[in-house]
Amino acid sequence: MNASGISSESEAKVASRRSREASRCLRSVMKNIACQLEHSVEAEVSSSFAWSWRTDINNWDDPPAQFQLDGPFTSGSWGTTLLPGQERLRWQIRDVRPGVGFIIDVPLHGAVMSFEWLFDAVSEQRTRITQRIVLAGDNAAAYVNQVQAGFGSNLPDGMKRIADAMVKAARLTAR
Repeated sequence: MNASGISSESEAKVASRRSREASRCLRSVMKNIACQLEHSVEAEVSSSFAWSWRTDINNWDDPPAQFQLDGPFTSGSWGTTLLPGQERLRWQIRDVRPGVGFIIDVPLHGAVMSFEWLFDAVSEQRTRITQRIVLAGDNAAAYVNQVQAGFGSNLPDGMKRIADAMVKAARLTAR
């Protein structure tokens, strides 16, 4: 049993079912996109630093949310977002291309919300970081208002905050 009282076998079955749902949705989702948001920022850091910093879950800071990763930051690994008063939100990492990008899929009922992160070197010490949020699937329309309310107006500020934290960390590392 884990801390929440769920047996590993039950948790494994749920994870397997969600993985199958995510895979099933992903095969057909791109034709059923209900919402897509995207924002890019540039940070005065190398693309390798940006990649290493962003793929270290200890740097994910979005209070009151807390993040947990079940294993290494690789394709297929599962993670959890914990928010006070809400159910745990499970997600899976996919399409990890070291130094280039990754996608985090959040399986929903009949839909998938994907967070794609891309890292493009603008110069040796400047990186463009892009986050693309895609909500797709047969039931995606049911989640559009939540996604737009939760991310639409917050995405630019959130990306700036991430870039600023990344730059601050790079400066501390350089000392």
